[in-house]
Amino acid sequence: MPSFAEEEMLVAQGYQHIAGIDEVGRGALAGPVVAAAVILPLHLNAPWITEVRDSKQLRPAQRELLFHRIHEVAISIGVGLIPHNLIDTHGIVKATRLAMKLAVDQLSPPPQSLLIDYMYLPEVRLPQKGVTEGDSLCFSIACASIIAKVARDRLMVELDRIYPGYGLARHKGYGTREHFACLYRLGPCSIHRQSFRPVRDIIQNHEA
Repeated sequence: MPSFAEEEMLVAQGYQHIAGIDEVGRGALAGPVVAAAVILPLHLNAPWITEVRDSKQLRPAQRELLFHRIHEVAISIGVGLIPHNLIDTHGIVKATRLAMKLAVDQLSPPPQSLLIDYMYLPEVRLPQKGVTEGDSLCFSIACASIIAKVARDRLMVELDRIYPGYGLARHKGYGTREHFACLYRLGPCSIHRQSFRPVRDIIQNHEA
């Protein structure tokens, strides 16, 4: 279960508005990378907090429920999205940082310090800490992972209606066996990340 240890250390240093930040979709073959930033009350006490985990460890119904619970209590939430074409242009690492910065920029009141899953944001001039496995260890980062995951999953369901035949609503753009089978049969569509090697190889095979 994620703890409040990182947040408590920052509170002891005088910080009040502490944002946890995480992203989803970094390894997907299609669709955007989405980041969320969440500022929570300093002394959060709610019955559901023991259910918070890294979003990957939760079932979809659990994530949806916690998504609403987090929104009910959060001081502020920001979500940033960088689409597939900018991922191809900038690379996934820079695109992920851009998504995180967009999420931070939406926070009001603004954060005084950042706790980020693994990464560091040189573009944001705030005290910050990259926490290895932060989505499993740090409560605010875990909450951000849930917000980002639900936001991106909902978008991929919408994109499945626009780009039918790829199963996007099921695998959310990740490289599953079903997704690869659809890619080989249909070829990539306009939201596939052409800079990612599996997609690039399939494009070359179709052109050949």
